[in-house]
Amino acid sequence: MYNKAFLIGNLTKDPEVRSTTSGIPVARFTLAINRFKKGGEQEADFINVVAWRRLAEICGEFLKKGRPVAIEGRLQIRSFTGRDGQKRTMAEVVADNMQMLGSKPGTGPGPARETAPAENTIVDDIPF
Repeated sequence: MYNKAFLIGNLTKDPEVRSTTSGIPVARFTLAINRFKKGGEQEADFINVVAWRRLAEICGEFLKKGRPVAIEGRLQIRSFTGRDGQKRTMAEVVADNMQMLGSKPGTGPGPARETAPAENTIVDDIPF
């Protein structure tokens, strides 16, 4: 079995960084990824991404709305009960690695290559 996802897209807003009750940092953000339809039209897919521990802290510090980023991770489908009592199912990519793309602000043209490898992660089923 193999579960690996590679995504390149732009952040729709700044990452939301929180900590679990046990103090583990977790960052959540959404990537907008363009997809071409027949006839040359474009549509965007919005993919939820979650990062844990040190990678979450790095994402919160360096990623900003509109920034292009590459994410490597695994697809996870999870179920939880919403605040309204309804059972919900959600798909997200759990990031193992993140690479910022494009130029750093103020450095001019050219790619910025910064990679942040994740530590082994344990996924808590704590929605927020």
